[in-house]
Amino acid sequence: MDDDLPPARLVDLAFPLAGRVLPRDHRAALAAALLERLPWLDQAPGAGLHRLHGVSQVGTQVLLSGRARLLLRLPRERAGDASAALAGATLEVAGEALRLGAAVTRELLPHCTLYAHFVAAPEGDEAGFMTMIDAELRALGVACRPVCGRRQSLQCGDGPLQGFSLMLDGLKPADALRVLESGVGLRRSLGCGLFVPHRSAAAVGA
Repeated sequence: MDDDLPPARLVDLAFPLAGRVLPRDHRAALAAALLERLPWLDQAPGAGLHRLHGVSQVGTQVLLSGRARLLLRLPRERAGDASAALAGATLEVAGEALRLGAAVTRELLPHCTLYAHFVAAPEGDEAGFMTMIDAELRALGVACRPVCGRRQSLQCGDGPLQGFSLMLDGLKPADALRVLESGVGLRRSLGCGLFVPHRSAAAVGA
């Protein structure tokens, strides 16, 4: 991390997950279960739910491995509240039990290349999506090279949500930190618009 930059306003909390299986389209149910424990989650600036780590998709199901993790991006001052409320808890998600272990805090570190697996696209088409991205980056004062990835669909409570993967390349450290803290687009509670560092531009098609 650049020594001249202050710590990020947000952190990632990683909770070990013990469970068996979830439906592929589980994000809305998981978000709802988290809101029962953290009623402030969808109002906290910048807060969001990453897609699950350490899982594999088999047909219409997602299988949880022993390395499965639930990651939340939260304001630093809310991390303790979330850890206390969730560590040791069991969430019921789509009829399946998920048991959460003790959280580990991960700092947000700026990299010149950031990647978001899914950014919601209200317009539905790539041209409209990139226009939206350009406008949001300008509003953040961020200069970089955005690269649109493949189109995707995410099932949520009010129907399918269209979006794209997105890479931002050539970021300065301060700009990268700003993107990590702010994200882009809507539906952070479903894991949309959250960025992570990446080493290769090839990820944009994944």
